[in-house]
This record gives sequence, C-alpha cells and structure tokens, in this order.
Amino acid sequence: MKNHILLVEDDRRLADLVKDYLEANEFIVTVEGNGNRVLRQCQQLNPTLVILDLMLPGKDGLTICQELRPQYRGPILMLTARNEDIDQVLGLEFGADDYVIKPVEPRVLLARVRALMRRYYQQDSVEQENLVFDKLLIQPTARKVQLDGQDINLSSHEFDLLVALAKHAGQVIGREYLFNQIYNREYDGLDRTIDVRISQLRKKLSDNPENPTRIKTIWGKGYLFVANAWS
Repeated sequence: MKNHILLVEDDRRLADLVKDYLEANEFIVTVEGNGNRVLRQCQQLNPTLVILDLMLPGKDGLTICQELRPQYRGPILMLTARNEDIDQVLGLEFGADDYVIKPVEPRVLLARVRALMRRYYQQDSVEQENLVFDKLLIQPTARKVQLDGQDINLSSHEFDLLVALAKHAGQVIGREYLFNQIYNREYDGLDRTIDVRISQLRKKLSDNPENPTRIKTIWGKGYLFVANAWS
C-alpha cells in the first residue's frame, strides 16, 4: 500500500509541484489549502505523514500543529518560508517533528520525508523491550510513554530522543550523537532542536526546568538521563 501524505499548502503552484514530485516517487498526496479544514482532513484520511505550511488562510500552521498533535501520532514536517529561529523553536514546541525552510528543492523535501518515515515506522515494526524506571514506562514498540500510570503525549522525535537517553541511562550523551541518532544527518554545531526537545521532555515528564533532576544538562558535554530519579 502506498503511503499517504497530507500536504497543507495554500500556494497552489508550489503545492502542485510538490504533489507531482511526491506522486512520481510512489506517494499518494492530498492537498489542503485552508487551515480551518486540516483537522477534519487528518481525521478522515489518517495520513502517513503531514507536511504543514506555517502561513495559511484560516488557522495558522502553529495552531494546527498544536491542535493536531494530541490525536495524530504520525510525523509532522513543517514547511515554512519564515527563517526565524523563534518560528522553528515554536514549531518544535507545538509538536512538529522536523522543519524545512522554503524555497526547498523537491528532492531535498523527499529525502526529509523518507528519513522521517523510516525513523518513525521502521522502528515501530521491530519488537523492542520496554524500558522501566520506577514510575516511568517507555514502550518502544508501541511508541507509548507512561509516568505514574498516566499517558504522556510526545511527538515522534521527542519519543526517539527519550529512548536514546533512556537506553544510555547514567551516561552523558553529547548533542552531536543525539542529533545524528534522531535526524540521521550531520550536526552543524548551531542547531537548537535537541535543546528545545530536551526542554519539552522536561515539561512533559514533570522535571523541574530550573533545577532538573531527571534529565540533567552537563555543561559542555551534553545530557544525562538519571535512572533512579523517577520514583
């Protein structure tokens, strides 16, 4: 069965270009140009992946992403012409898994789409042991997290980051390693997405952002997942 992508883009020329290119590479693509209709489209189609523009008529991309994430568990790739750091950070905080700055070559977009899907869905098909740390339960195969019996809603890359940290509990893990593990591409030394996702994980996992005890920052080295801090 072909993978189905929901492309949310109001620039019809760009939408047609991306749609044609993705369909030539064995995807099914549905285009939606109005932000007010995205939630319903996603519920009806249950797409494999969502490509979401930031600036749209109706609801904007950040609002859509925030509303979509609690009920849609697939990858969300944000496609935006705004190359401002705050927009990228907000997109990640609101649940996007990755972002691409327009203008973008279709082959580059295709590579990012494939990387997201490979990361998200191939891991899902391999049986993996659960990770248990007192009240924290991580289920890699089901891609679910519970803390004190309550489900924790994570984006796909937040989940992957948590698993990478938990599998190296008690070890300091550098940003470059984490970036390569999560995104499968070179770390340029400037990208802040790992820091943003660590901040989001702390919030969602009830770790004090001012004085974290569960996921610690080791300055100049990286991050430390504390195995005995989840009681």
